[in-house]
Order: sequence, then C-alpha cells, then structure tokens
Amino acid sequence: MLQRLKINWKIAILSFGIVLFSLCIGGTILLGSIVRLKEEELGRRLLVTARTVAQMPEIVSGIADPGMRDGIQLAAERIRIINDVTYVVVMDMHRLRLSHPVESKIGTVSSGADEGPAFAEHTYVSKAEGELGTALRAFVPIMNAEHAQVGVALVGRIQPTVGQVLLDLSSQAYVVLLISLLFGLWGSWKLAQHIKRQMFELEPHEIAALLLERTATFNAMHEGVIAIDKSECITIFNEKAKQMLKVSGDVVGKSIWEVLPDTRLPEILELNHPIFNQELVIQGTPIMSNRVPVTVGGQTVGAVAIFQDRTEVTRMAEELTGVRTFVDALRVQNHEYMNKLHTIGGLIQLGSNEKALDYLFEMTEQKEELTRFLDSRIHNESLTGLLLGKVSRGRELGIEVTIDRESRLERFPERLDHHDFVILLGNLLENAFDALHHQTKENKHIFISLEQDDEVLSVLVEDNGCGMQESVKARIFEHGFTTKGGGERGIGLHLIDGIMRKGGGSIQIESAPGEGTTFIITFPMQ
Repeated sequence: MLQRLKINWKIAILSFGIVLFSLCIGGTILLGSIVRLKEEELGRRLLVTARTVAQMPEIVSGIADPGMRDGIQLAAERIRIINDVTYVVVMDMHRLRLSHPVESKIGTVSSGADEGPAFAEHTYVSKAEGELGTALRAFVPIMNAEHAQVGVALVGRIQPTVGQVLLDLSSQAYVVLLISLLFGLWGSWKLAQHIKRQMFELEPHEIAALLLERTATFNAMHEGVIAIDKSECITIFNEKAKQMLKVSGDVVGKSIWEVLPDTRLPEILELNHPIFNQELVIQGTPIMSNRVPVTVGGQTVGAVAIFQDRTEVTRMAEELTGVRTFVDALRVQNHEYMNKLHTIGGLIQLGSNEKALDYLFEMTEQKEELTRFLDSRIHNESLTGLLLGKVSRGRELGIEVTIDRESRLERFPERLDHHDFVILLGNLLENAFDALHHQTKENKHIFISLEQDDEVLSVLVEDNGCGMQESVKARIFEHGFTTKGGGERGIGLHLIDGIMRKGGGSIQIESAPGEGTTFIITFPMQ
C-alpha cells in the first residue's frame, strides 16, 4: 500500500512524522524538566514545613516531658493538614515515633534507611519508595534550648505522577501543542507540493525510467558525451567517451579535474557561451570538440562536451584539403600526360624520332628527379604526394611551384602528425593558388620551404599574388571569414590556426597589396 502512494503523500507523511517525533522528544524533555522543577519546589516546601515542626515549643517540650507527648500528635496533624503534606513524623533520639498519620505506628521504632544523617544534626531532603509510591522526605533535627539535639522532624509527601503533572499543565500548553501539530501538518503538505513541482510533477518510478532511457541513449551515441554541473562534478560520461579517452569505472560524481584535467570543459562555465569545432588533445587522444553551456531559467547550471575522434574529423577535413588535392593531382597529371603524348605522337608523325625520344627522356627525368628529391628529403608519403600534386597543379595553371632544395622533414613535432601537415600545407598552397589565379603578370611563382632541426620545424609558403590589406590580415583566422565567394570558404586558415595552437606554434605573415604574401609557421619539436 505504501508503495502505491504518490510521492507528495509520502513526503507529507514522512515530514509530519518527523515533526511529531520531534514534538514527542521535546515534550518528554520538557516534561522531565517540569517534574524536576516541581520536585525541587516540593523539597523546599517540605524543608520549610519540617523546620516549622522542629521549632514548635509543644514539640520540643513534648519530647523532653513524656507527660506532654499527647500534644505532639495534635500539633503534627495540624501542621500536616495546613501544609498539605502526606505525613509528619516526630522521632526522639531513639527513633521512637511520637507522631504519625497512622495512630497504630505511634510508639514504634522507625527503621528508614535514609534517616541516619538526621540524627547527626543534618538537614536534607531524600527520596524513598513506600507503599503509597515514591515520596520526598525532609529531615530537620529538633534542638532544645541548650542547642542539644533531642529528636528529628520528618515531613513527607508522595510525588505526583507524570499523569498528574500533565493534568496540572495549563490549557495554554495544550493550545501550543495543537497549533504546533497543525502547523507541522500544513508545512509538511506545502513542502511535499513544492518538491513535486520541482520534480516536474513526476513520480519516482517515472524519473527512474527517464534516467534509464537517458543513460541508454547517451551510451548508444557514436560521439563521446561529457557533462558537468556548476560545481565542476561529472554528471554524464557515456561509454563512447570512456573508450576514446581510456577511462574506466564509474566516474559520475567525481570532479572533472580529478578524472580529465585537460578537457577545458570548466572554462565554458566562465565564458558562458559555446565553442564549436575546436581541436583538442585529451589524454593524448586528438579529438574535435563542441562545448556548450547548460542554462536553466537564464542561469548557467553546467556544461556539456560532445566530441568525436579526430581521425574521422581529419578524414573529412582532408576531403576539403589534402585528399581532394590528390584527386586534382591525378586529373592534372592525366591532362599533362595527354598533352605530352600528343607532342610525342606529332614528332613521330613528322619523322623526328630522335627528338621524340629525347623529349620523352627529358620529361621522365624531370619527374623522377623531383620524386627522388622529395623521397630523400621528406620522410612522409602523404606530404610527398601532396607536394607532387601541387607542383603538377601549378604547372597546369601556369604557376611555377618551387620547393627549396634544402628542405627537410624527418619527423613531426610531438603533438602533430601527418594529418595536421596535410591540412596545413594543403590550405596554404590553395590560398596561394587563389591569390595568383586572377593575376595578369607573366611570372607567377610559389616557393615552399620546410626546415627542421632538433629544436624547431619551420614551414614557409611564399607567393607573388595579390597580397592582403592590413584589415584583411587581422581577420584571416576567423571562422567563416573570406574575401572570396562560395559556401565552403573561410575554413582553411581557421583550421591552420587550430593546428598552430595545438602544436604550440607561432605564425608570421608578411603581405602587401599587389606584391604577394609570405606565411612562416614555426613549431617547437618538444
């Protein structure tokens, strides 16, 4: 039955139970304090009464003169009735009772365990168990005119029970208790309603189902997903993210700095705006990341990163740069070889067989010489193929592409690989071709140089094209900025900027309108 109750009823019952329990505990403590105070007050009253009995002349003289002892009982009973006590007992030094509410006990010897100190001139209050219940007893020594003790005055009263104390409480106490219970009930119901609204009127089983669905959805995604709250603690970390970043175990609830200190996800909480398509290296894995703040009611409550392995992103990027240039190179080479075959065929038809043979050897030698040079100096097939394609492309466009004969590349900087350099060189050379495309000058050339030592790797691409204004140069790395039309423009230099930042490199640009542009990018090797 309890399981079928709605969450607001459960919360209301629980919170009201807590209020009721607290009132019971507080009431018990308060009742104990009241009983203790009443006990102390009763003890003081009993002592006053016992002193009154001990100082009465008829009591003192009655102890000294056996003939006057009948007056002791009358005086003790009068005091008992006036002061509303249970009993008043007068004893001589032999513990012989000279007065008692039960007349049959007058003349008998008292044997109470708490009476001893009273016969040694001590005044005190004690508690004793009797037939009528627990009683408070006040003992006061009786002294004669010579200040010698002649007896003991004992005044006792049965303590009130807890029920009697409750009955004695004023009506205001019950009103306060009733108001407290009503207020606790009302507050519990309001709290339950507020919590239900905060939970979007959902029941726990509905929330559990949503959580399971959300978890299954995130784990089924092909992209990695990491989310944090405003305290920088992980709230989502799907299985794909664990595979990519080599993280194991349950990390939800842990600080992002403890699990992955290099995600740069917490900075989104400070920036409060999204960052898309940024290349990062996390746990040594290159990824392409989109990071977005999570806002609720206009307040940033967390951040989420959606990312994928950079290998896939690089493949798509190469289609815009390096890979597409290979296809262009094949097309150029096909066109170039067709022209050369036509030339050779024409020479043969003219009967100039030796000239045709010389032309064939010259053409082959040039191609083989460039290939041998690149193979010996550039130790990466992707870059070699890229440069061969660009040289052929330049020849088709009437642009002389020259590669510095001192160029050398044996290995890549620590954080970069051949994908990065395909994108970097491919985009720099495509921009150089674009800068020369509409130029009317006769000599169009592009110069390429790769220099490497143990400390740095420098890439230089220089053209004598249209150049750039200073206003253009200041914005060339902005995503989507371009001086040329087309829907796929404004991306290449932005990618170069990301590669430069990833590799910790620096860039130097020299350009003047009508004179050309020089890009020099330098990367540290370590």
